[in-house]
Amino acid sequence: MTTARIDARFAALRAEGRAAFIPYVMAGDPDYATSLTILKGLPGAGADLIELGFPFSDPMAEGPPIQRAALRALSKGMTLTKTLQMVAEFRETDQDTPIVLMGYANPLVTRGFATFARDAAAAGADGLIVVDIPPEEADPLADALEAQGLSLLLLSTPTSDDARLKVIQRRTSGFAYYVSVAGVTGVKEANAQAVAPAVERVRKASGLPVAVGFGIRTPERAAEIARVADGAVVGSALVDEVAEAVDMNEDVTLRVLSKVESLAKAVRSARLASAGTGNAARA
Repeated sequence: MTTARIDARFAALRAEGRAAFIPYVMAGDPDYATSLTILKGLPGAGADLIELGFPFSDPMAEGPPIQRAALRALSKGMTLTKTLQMVAEFRETDQDTPIVLMGYANPLVTRGFATFARDAAAAGADGLIVVDIPPEEADPLADALEAQGLSLLLLSTPTSDDARLKVIQRRTSGFAYYVSVAGVTGVKEANAQAVAPAVERVRKASGLPVAVGFGIRTPERAAEIARVADGAVVGSALVDEVAEAVDMNEDVTLRVLSKVESLAKAVRSARLASAGTGNAARA
């Protein structure tokens, strides 16, 4: 059961007393070879889990940075099949780091849910986030994924009330994903004070670790989220690094992994710093 990788990773993180750092990268951005090199370098740079986007021409939940990343990847011929090939190549050297695919329904419907689930499991993926399938209509996809041991992660948002959370979490496994802001990626900024009670609501509804995404761009913001959630997801800030490195003719891999290292370090030390501050205050 490939979902066991997600469970094992969060169990290890709980034992360490820290949150997960989860970088998002777009498969095929800026090209297949560079993207694969980045993907393989993420665990060494501090990634605990990886969110790997498969490009789609109309990514409705994304702001301009990830929209542009998808278009760059598509322009270089990236496909869902090549994304799964990339996962398989990653698994040749890393059997431990969970990979969650993130994308949109159209390529999955075209491929067929059962075929996609079988192919994704064979490649070594662990889960899937699909933005544009409502939880009320997710059962066929969830069934196909569950049959292959893959997790479906349905998104909770600031507008999800308690009744809605029950519907969302009914077929969610692995971890719960909370969208910290209303709107698209890469535009608004997450606020840890506002996120904290929402994380508790989602955690209670799901019984799962809760990772927070959207609105996290800096090490400081990632650390704040890591103190109140079980994971911090960063995407737009990383695909911006790709775009800027390409524009400046810099080493794309080096620039992205350097950003990942700074974010991962902030997440890893967040609770230690908080505990230290609390101890100092009590003294």
